[in-house]
Amino acid sequence: MGDDEFRVDAHVKMLDERVVERAKHRGLDALVYAPHFEQLPDVRERAARYSDDDLVVVPAREVFTGDWRSRRHVLALGLNEPVPDFITLEAAMAEFERQDATVLVPHPCFLNVSLCYEEIQRYREQIDGIEAANSKLIGRFGDRSKQVVADFEMPPFGSSYAHLRGSIGEVWTAFDDDVESAEDVVEAFADGRSRRVGRRTGLGHRARSLAEFSHLGFENTWKKVDRFFLQGTEPTHPRHLLYGNRFDDVAVY
Repeated sequence: MGDDEFRVDAHVKMLDERVVERAKHRGLDALVYAPHFEQLPDVRERAARYSDDDLVVVPAREVFTGDWRSRRHVLALGLNEPVPDFITLEAAMAEFERQDATVLVPHPCFLNVSLCYEEIQRYREQIDGIEAANSKLIGRFGDRSKQVVADFEMPPFGSSYAHLRGSIGEVWTAFDDDVESAEDVVEAFADGRSRRVGRRTGLGHRARSLAEFSHLGFENTWKKVDRFFLQGTEPTHPRHLLYGNRFDDVAVY
């Protein structure tokens, strides 16, 4: 795995003892934990609970901006205050800037859930990296993500984007410099530090990638957004009490 590398799976959706065990077995040094529809304080608490001397867990939020049909996902590290889902992209980026968060573009130009050329160009001074590879980016989707990174000449990153435990550590970002704490990981992504994107190969990797891609079916159903957001009381709904009415004027639901 390379003793001089610090390997980060830069975007995972679940976290428990089995995830931690698999991450360590796969030679990872850190996970970026950004579950769907979980409030920042809860993400932080769980990240701290599963961090130890052998694995750093970095709390983060993949914020869903816009409405369900035109949503754009943005991955934010180093947040100081909670940011809800389903506010406008402009409002989310303004809030990330106010908090001096590290802003990453996950799965660029992927289906209807991603920032693509227009949005990346608009916010390129605020963006700290673009994802070059993850387990769901197979075939032409993977080729396109690499092309976006090359076209903007921005620092790449890689992640498993694991929604399934078996995908942990399939793709990663490796830093050569010393990284120890969660704060170090956030800073490494923010300052454009030298890194490389690595991934596993072989039939097992292909099978796990196909399983992750198949999982998109549930992620993109209207039934899911109806269950989570139209009631107005779910944890990351912009009108939840946690946000103190700060986002009411930019909420899309």
